[in-house]
Amino acid sequence: MSPSMFYLLFLLPAFALSEVTTFAKCPQFFSVGIPTVLQDPSDNNRYKQICQCLLDQNEKPQYFYATLYDTKNKIPVYSAYEFRRADVKRVDRWYVEPQLDGANLACMASQGNIPSTNRGQRQALNTDYEGSDYDRGHLFPVYHTHNEETMLATSTLTNAAPQDPSFNRGQWKKHEEDMATVVQQNCNRAYIVTGVVPGNQVIGNNVRVAKYYWSAYCCFGNSGALSSAGFIGPDNNGRVQQHSVMLLEAELSLSKNYGSAFSIFQGLC
Repeated sequence: MSPSMFYLLFLLPAFALSEVTTFAKCPQFFSVGIPTVLQDPSDNNRYKQICQCLLDQNEKPQYFYATLYDTKNKIPVYSAYEFRRADVKRVDRWYVEPQLDGANLACMASQGNIPSTNRGQRQALNTDYEGSDYDRGHLFPVYHTHNEETMLATSTLTNAAPQDPSFNRGQWKKHEEDMATVVQQNCNRAYIVTGVVPGNQVIGNNVRVAKYYWSAYCCFGNSGALSSAGFIGPDNNGRVQQHSVMLLEAELSLSKNYGSAFSIFQGLC
């Protein structure tokens, strides 16, 4: 792809879970309630739909965002969420999703909760990042969260991909801050989808490094959708490029990279 084309909690397992199920349980994180999914004819179990949630005091799941996870590349395709923001102190306690590696545990937990024979077969582990010189790059960033529970729920490796530290802490961080400013100033509510395009490099046990990060927002006012824009980076200058025009340019590029038609907001924003 040409870059010019487009641009924890101290989570105790008993108190938190991420349901590896279908997005039917969490359609509220998609602007029109309809998610984009991918299929791999050679592996029907490759892409997993995760409703990321925590249990409340009544042990009922409270959902915070949705993630489409690629178990072959061991990184997310995207995370989708409704934007709400307040200043929240960041805590990084990285967890994994035991269900992806066949563990009989319905909770976010440390990788030690997965039997050693299965550990890391279909997802990234903390050990994959050790000594890699790559950051655990959030898709749903802490900066876009509005309370402690949401912040804690983002600290799972199913919401992260290996990201170049200079880009993660530089231009992409600035992009996340700029996007927050735009939607706060112009939208009654907004939905954001952030994803990655896999590159050729791997770290650890074949965890694919993100070649590009991309994001898009859909802004709503009182009378419906107002505006949208798509972004991707880094370009050749290490910056984030913006694209609008109904996101068509961005979606065409993503469709090429994923090998399947890819519509971020189902053409309705």
